[in-house]
Amino acid sequence: MAQRLADSAAVSVFCDSVALMLSVGIQTDEAVHMLADDMGDTSFGKTCKQIYRSLISGKSLAQSMQDTGVFPRYATDMVAVGERSGHLEDVLRSLSVYYSEESRLFSKIASSIGYPTALLCIMSVILLFAVIVILPVFIGVYERLSGSLTAGSFNEVSIAIGIGWVALVVTLVLAIVFVVAMIMTRFPGGRQSLLKWLEKIPLTRDAMYELALSRFVSALAIYIASGLNTDEAMDASRATVTHDRLKGNVAKTYELMIDSENPRSIVQAISEVELFDAVYVRMLTVASRSGSLDNVLIQLSSLFFNEAISDIDEVIDSVEPIMAAFLTVAVGATLISVMLPLIGVMGSIS
Repeated sequence: MAQRLADSAAVSVFCDSVALMLSVGIQTDEAVHMLADDMGDTSFGKTCKQIYRSLISGKSLAQSMQDTGVFPRYATDMVAVGERSGHLEDVLRSLSVYYSEESRLFSKIASSIGYPTALLCIMSVILLFAVIVILPVFIGVYERLSGSLTAGSFNEVSIAIGIGWVALVVTLVLAIVFVVAMIMTRFPGGRQSLLKWLEKIPLTRDAMYELALSRFVSALAIYIASGLNTDEAMDASRATVTHDRLKGNVAKTYELMIDSENPRSIVQAISEVELFDAVYVRMLTVASRSGSLDNVLIQLSSLFFNEAISDIDEVIDSVEPIMAAFLTVAVGATLISVMLPLIGVMGSIS
């Protein structure tokens, strides 16, 4: 039976632990068995035991990980490449760093939106009370007043009700969005959906592109290191791309590389499509001539990932000031919606 995806931190620990034991000469099956014993009767410990049983039955580590249904596809695909190329230890270390940073990223997102989410929920309750309970009281007072009300008094009540409902609807929508985002950060499957959602937001669009680019470049480096030529490596790496804009750019790059009339080298194709900035293309040019293309691609993957994390950190750090400003406006709107009918009442009495 399929299980839900493992947490990024658990995937990072698994990859790092296995890589460490492989580095000291322990075989893969024994390494996983030792890790399962260390984790004990936990959920992920049971997953490690399942992987161990698959390994001793003759399956590869990648296939064993895939059979559990808890590892992300990117992780299993990269482990498969590492096994075929003989670079399993290096791939596992790379995956460990990647998923460790991904875990840190989502922890920061969860902690950063937790406070605004709580404020929005509280503000929604206050506005709901003001619109449904307080404002009708003022309307009732109007109805009980002797004499006819002036048109100005009616206008003040209408404006107050309008302000109250607008503030309530906007606050409720934002509260729902933040609560959903908060829930999504708690589950691995939801985190992947959150990443797709962030791709469409202008503030985080570039950061998500750099994050996807980091994954793609890492896969490309591993495929090239495994002995595939650049055309085959580019074609295989396309399967790891889920970002829509990047997928289109990578497809264009590959088409230029296999153009029957005028095939380009990988560096020329990347330059024409502008997949990388010019400075990075120059690095690839030098690396291609020196035969160290895979090493430079690994460095670029790390660079793109750090840039994405930095951009996301900046967006997250700006959330609280923006929410503070919005809540200040919402509080002001609430006070105005309450005070306007009061002004109307006093005017009618006088």
